[in-house]
Amino acid sequence: MEQKHIYQVAGYRFELEGKIPALSNLEPFLTTKTDAPLLFSLKLVNSLPLIPTTSFYTTDDGPGFPVIAIDRYSTGGWRFRVRPLPGLPVAGEMSASEDFSSAQLLLTGADDAFAVNNSLMLLFAFSSARSGLLEMHASVVMNEGKGYLFLGKSGTGKSTHSSLWLKHIPGTELLNDDNPILRLMPDGSARVYGSPWSGKTPCYKAKDVPVGAVVRIRQAPFNKIQRLPVLEAYASLMASASGFRPFEGLADGWHHTLEGLTRTVPCYVLDCLPNEEAAVLCHNTVANG
Repeated sequence: MEQKHIYQVAGYRFELEGKIPALSNLEPFLTTKTDAPLLFSLKLVNSLPLIPTTSFYTTDDGPGFPVIAIDRYSTGGWRFRVRPLPGLPVAGEMSASEDFSSAQLLLTGADDAFAVNNSLMLLFAFSSARSGLLEMHASVVMNEGKGYLFLGKSGTGKSTHSSLWLKHIPGTELLNDDNPILRLMPDGSARVYGSPWSGKTPCYKAKDVPVGAVVRIRQAPFNKIQRLPVLEAYASLMASASGFRPFEGLADGWHHTLEGLTRTVPCYVLDCLPNEEAAVLCHNTVANG
C-alpha cells in the first residue's frame, strides 16, 4: 500500500513516500504539520532510470561498517548504493538530485530497513549542509536541562561514558547514542536534538535541549579533563561530524556552522578510565564551566 509520511527532526521536515516498511525508529518523529522547512523528499520506487554514471567515492571504514558507493550521473545528480557490511549484497540503490532535495530509492530486499534508514541519514546530512545542522557521531545525555555530547573514535568509550553518567549522575537521561543532530540556531546559540538514528542502542526521542558542552573521550590510565582552545575545538567537532567528505561543494555551509558552534559551545577533552570518578569529574567540570 502506497503511503506518504512526514517527519520532523531538529526543526526541519522530510517526507517519505511509497510502500514504507515498518520502521519503529521513525515513529516518534511522525507529524502531520507542514509548517517546518522541507529538507528533502524520498520516494520508494520499483525501478530507476538507466543513466550513465562515473565513480565518485566509496567509503572504506573497514570490517563491521557499512559500505556506501557514490557515483555521478552524466546528466547531473548522484547515485548511491548501500551495503550493510563489506561483501554483503547491495540493500538499496538511490538516485538523488544535485542538491539532495529529492531522491528515489530502489529496495533490493536484502535489508530494507537498513537501506531506508541509511538513505534518509545521507539525505539529511547533505540537504541540511547550509541550514546550520550537523549529524554528529556522538553519544549524548541530558542533565538539568542541558545536553552533553561525548565524541570519540569507535570503541573509545562514548557509550560507556554515557552509561556512567546514567548510573552515577542523578537526573541524567540518554537522548541519543550515535547520531544526534547539533544545530546552530539563528541567534548563535546551540541545541542538540534526538534523531531516528541511534546506532546499536535503540534511543529515538523527539526531544531537544541547549548544548551544555562537547567532550571528546580518550582512553587513558588516569582521569583528566581540559578545555580545548578554539582551533582544537573546531578540529574535534569536525572529526565527528558526518558529511565532510566527499562533497566539497557543501563544505562552506558545514564550516560556517562549525565556526559558529566553536564560538558558543565549550569543548573539552577527557582522558579517562571507564569508572565513576571519570563521570563525576566530567560532570562537575562541564556543568560548572
